[in-house]
This record gives sequence, C-alpha cells and structure tokens, in this order.
Amino acid sequence: MAPPFSNYHNLITASKIKRPNLIKALAAVILCSVFYLIGFYQNTRGSIPLPSPVLAQTQKNAVACVIPVAANITLDFEPHHRPADPPPSAAAVPELPPCDPSYSEYTPCEDARRSLAFERARLIYRERHCPASGEERLRCRVPAPHGYRVPFRWPESRELAWYANVPHKELTVEKGKQNWVHYEGDRFRFPGGGTMFPRGADAYIDEIGKLINLKDGSIRTAIDTGCGVASFGAYLLSRNVLTVSFAPRDSHEAQVQFALERGVPALIGIIASIRLPYPSRAFDIAHCSRCLIPWGEHDGQYLLEVDRLLRPGGYWILSGPPINWEGHDLKAEQDRVEGVARSICWKKLVQKNDIAIWQKPTNHVHCRATRRVFRQPGFCTSQNPDQAWLVFHYPAFSPLNFETAGGSLPKWPERLTAIPPRIRNGSLEGITAGKFNEDTELWQKRAGYYKRVDQQLAQTGRYRNLLDMNAYLGGFAAALVRDPVWVMNVVPVESRVDTLGAIYERGLIGTYQNWCEAMSTYPRTYDFIHADSIFSLYKSKCEMEDILVEMDRILRPQGSVIIRDDVDVLVKVKSIIQGMQWDGRIADHEDGPRHREKVLFAVKKYWTAPPPQT
Repeated sequence: MAPPFSNYHNLITASKIKRPNLIKALAAVILCSVFYLIGFYQNTRGSIPLPSPVLAQTQKNAVACVIPVAANITLDFEPHHRPADPPPSAAAVPELPPCDPSYSEYTPCEDARRSLAFERARLIYRERHCPASGEERLRCRVPAPHGYRVPFRWPESRELAWYANVPHKELTVEKGKQNWVHYEGDRFRFPGGGTMFPRGADAYIDEIGKLINLKDGSIRTAIDTGCGVASFGAYLLSRNVLTVSFAPRDSHEAQVQFALERGVPALIGIIASIRLPYPSRAFDIAHCSRCLIPWGEHDGQYLLEVDRLLRPGGYWILSGPPINWEGHDLKAEQDRVEGVARSICWKKLVQKNDIAIWQKPTNHVHCRATRRVFRQPGFCTSQNPDQAWLVFHYPAFSPLNFETAGGSLPKWPERLTAIPPRIRNGSLEGITAGKFNEDTELWQKRAGYYKRVDQQLAQTGRYRNLLDMNAYLGGFAAALVRDPVWVMNVVPVESRVDTLGAIYERGLIGTYQNWCEAMSTYPRTYDFIHADSIFSLYKSKCEMEDILVEMDRILRPQGSVIIRDDVDVLVKVKSIIQGMQWDGRIADHEDGPRHREKVLFAVKKYWTAPPPQT
C-alpha cells in the first residue's frame, strides 16, 4: 500500500500539468472569437486595410505570380454571343390580329376564287396559283374553328378524328356506302374503305401483296395519286411503307385535310400541266385507285411524269376504270394506257380482277432498241429530271444507265444509313460519304438535345405530323425514325445543292418548296416545325414576317417550333412571335454558349375562332 504522502504528490503534479493545457485552450477560444469578429466586420463593412509596409511587401512578393497582359485590357469571363437587347422599336411589338373565321381553312395557293382566273383545260385552274408579292398576302393569323381539339394520338387517329377540327359531312354522304368516312356524334370514324376497296384498305393491300412483295423491305416509298382520305397510305404504314398521298382541293371537300387529321402524310396537288414537286427516281411504287386521271391522253404525259418519279424497277399499280371494265365501253381507254406503257418500256407484270401492275425497267439498254418501233416519246438528256418546281411536263423521258439509275438500294431499314447513290456517285457537289456520316451523327446529337429541352418532343405520341423546313440530307428525320412520327422533309428551291433525291434514297419523304410562298397544305397540318437556318437563307428574298405567318398557319394550336439560326436573327424572330401568341425562349447551342448559332424553342398558344352567331 502506497504511503499517503505519495497520493498527495501525484495530485499536485497532475494539477500543474493540466493548468497550462487549460490556459492554451482558453487562449485559442479567445483568438478564434477575435478573428471571427474581424472577418464578420470585413465582410459587412468593407475590407480592413493592411498597414502600408505590409501591403507594400505583399505586392512586392506577388509580382512574380502575375501574368503579364497588355495595358488597359480587362479580362472577360462572360459567355459570348448572348442575345442582344432588342432595339427600342421592337420593345412594343404590335399584335398580329386574327383573320376572319371564314379563313379557318384558307390555302393561299389553292384559293378557289383566284383559280377562276385560270383555264379549265387539263384542270390547270386546280394547280398551284399563289398570290403575287404584296397582293392578298396574309397579315393576320388563321384561326382554328371554334371547338377545335388536339387530335387523337397515333395509331388511334388512323380511325378517328374530331368533327370540330374538320367540320364537313359531305364525304360521309357522298362516299358513305364506300366506307370512306362515317359521322358519329362529335367525331368521324374511318373504316379504311375506298371506292375500289369498300371491304377496307387492309384487305386490298393484302391482295396487292400477293402480286408483288411488300414485306421484304425492297419497297419503302410510295406515292398515291387522287388519294381520297388516304386510307391506302394509312394502312401501308403497318408494312413499313411510307406514302406521300395527294389530291386536289376540289368538290371532295377536305379529303386531304381528313388525311392529315388522321396523322397520314398528305399534300394538296394534282397532275395537270406542271411536274409534281418531287425529284426523279423517288418512289418505289406509284398507285392510282380510280383516281380519274386520263392516263392515255395528252401524248401520255401523265404516265411520263409517273415514269420520272419511279425508281428503276419500281411498280405502277392501277385499279378501277379502265382496268377490267371492257364491258363498260372502256376497252379503248385501257388499250391507250397499255400503248403508252409499252412506249416507255414498262413491263406489264399482272392483271387480276380490277388490279393491274406494271414495272419500270432497271435500265434502258433494251428500250433503246425498241425506239425503232416507238419513236415517241423520245429520250431527253438535256433536261434535269430533278427540276420539279413549277416546271412544265416535257414530252420525253430521261434514259437510264448505270450512273443515272444509281444502282440498287439496300432494303429497309439498312437503306436509312447507307450512303445514298447520289452521294456515292458524286452527283451532289461537295457532299461526300464522310460528310453524310458526320451529318447523321450530328443530328442524332441534336435530336437528343432537343428532347432534353422540349419535353413534349420527348413524350412518345405527343407529336405525329412533323415538318423540317430545311432538311438538307434528312438527318433530323432519320434521328426520329424510331418515334411514332413522320417528317415532311423540305428542300428549299433556293438551296445551293438539291439533296431531296438523296433523302428519298434513304427511305424518307419530302417535297420542294419556296418559303416566300405558302405551302400546298391546309391550316393546322403540323404538330411540330423544325427550321434550320431558314431565315438566313431567305434574308434578302422575302420578309421574315411572311414566313412566320405561314408557319403559324400550318401549325396546330399548342404545336411546337424549334428554330436554329444566328443569334441576331433569332432576336428578331422572337420579337415578332411575341405578337403572334407564341411563347418562346432562346437557348444556347448544344455545344455551349460560345457559338453564335442559338436555338429558339416556341409553342403556339391555344386559341380558336369565336363561336358562330346564331
């Protein structure tokens, strides 16, 4: 047992050891508090100046760490190419007024009143006749009819459309027994019938599928002349065949408008005196079901136009009069059609009941030999067969050799990403296989960026009818090919290089267009419009307001727009759309803020014509 004095000694020793530690801890707390108060005071009242000797020494020591810069230059760490503030004149943009409700279905270039000034021979008066510059130009916003509703989503829209969106019952009476369209309360129902296929387009297409192969991917693009409500094109979509359907704006009121409400590609058009606005060798099949076109007349010029449009080895399908109507005094008409087809070296493959199918040759080696028998129509090498914007029909056809035929195409879907023959053989100036692949990858990236910003574009089924106003090689459409949408790819006639033929070779569809004029389609055609550099392209050709008014006409209420262009251009666009009941915002380029090119995202607000007065 330790002696008592030993414990006392240990306690005194421990006390001496703890006292300095306690003093140190107390000093640390006091210093921390003082520095905290100094820092608080500095941040709230301003910096505490250092004594001049200390400041001088600090500056002296810091000289070696300073990067030398030119005198009077301030370093700029702000992002460049931001939208400039609009000029004072643009601060208060006048609102573009709504048009009269009677304009709800206005088509400027197919206006019935204007058409009366043109000759009726060969239905020229039903062709495209646009108002002259400044004459009758719209300076108002075309209203949707009262009660307009967002269309049914695809594929439900194939069978249904709201009556309020296309308030016309004429076809339900005129074509009711042929099952074109039925009126049921607040909506229309489309059973899928047609004049020559009252049992439905599906069964009709199955019959054609027994005669030519529609399933192996060799047939991808089709054109349907005199389409009615486009049931043929609507049901070909389930076979991965993309159809451009067209019909004139005539007594069959709203047939193309019905097609568009169903979510089927369609345009207003007619085969008359000028070429259709598509390139040569664009379609794998052409179809006419009782389309009432006089194929055997006018020196066969209408069939020559079909020949221009068909790819080598493509098919022409004719059903209804005059096929199999010999007992109805139409045998002479069928003989004329057969004669024209032989004169352009088509081979008749089959005729079964009311359906006949011809095939265009893959080359004209054999056809040249037959010119001794058929001297007309002749070959023409001096005219570009791709020139199709307001060009008259030519009474000759272009010879097919290996270069002009372009060679065979891969089957769908490989066709989408394969190098198009027009690029492979060097027909498109400055566009190589490498540039094509780069463009495809670029638009995959851009489409992904769009979907991150525009949630509606990313939402499956929200959009169906899409328009690309300056499509180039169709990269935007190709990037969306897995979505339940279709894209009308427009190549402006002012483009430096005509790329529409290459777009068709990819298995996509499109048309030519001059954006200083109205498009040949009804109001509210598209759910979504994409415009890449379109305003820069037309900067010195027509007014920005005219293009925007046309975009507003063909865009549905609550539809979206994406415009890519120089930042200064987009600032002007944004100032105009503020008066058009569009909501818009300018976002950076997908690669960051240091690009002059920006992206404008906009949405057209919902509004309609007022209710009709009783």
